[in-house]
Amino acid sequence: MIIFIAIAIMFFVGIYGMMVKKNIIKMIIGLNIVGYAVNLFFIALGYKEDGIAPIIIPGMEIKEFVEKSVNPLPQALVLTSIVIDLSVICFLAALSIRIYEKYGSFDLEKIRRLKG
Repeated sequence: MIIFIAIAIMFFVGIYGMMVKKNIIKMIIGLNIVGYAVNLFFIALGYKEDGIAPIIIPGMEIKEFVEKSVNPLPQALVLTSIVIDLSVICFLAALSIRIYEKYGSFDLEKIRRLKG
């Protein structure tokens, strides 16, 4: 239960970084923290105490296998999520570099005033 509380705190810290901060880089870091929190949540859902890999071992009964094996679906979702998060973060970093080259600042308030 404590892990879910820690994940919720991490999620809301990321949301705070995205919603309140005016610096583009801090907003990107907040988005990254939210992505990590979601990945941890999926992994925590699939965790099983003393679990085994979801591979059928010869001689093991199906009932015993189902009781002891870990759910592989959250692991697959997290691997996909990591790739998507990485591509989104790279795109946002490249976009923020272009914004800095054009306006000379990462501050959104300054960029809005310079918009003309």
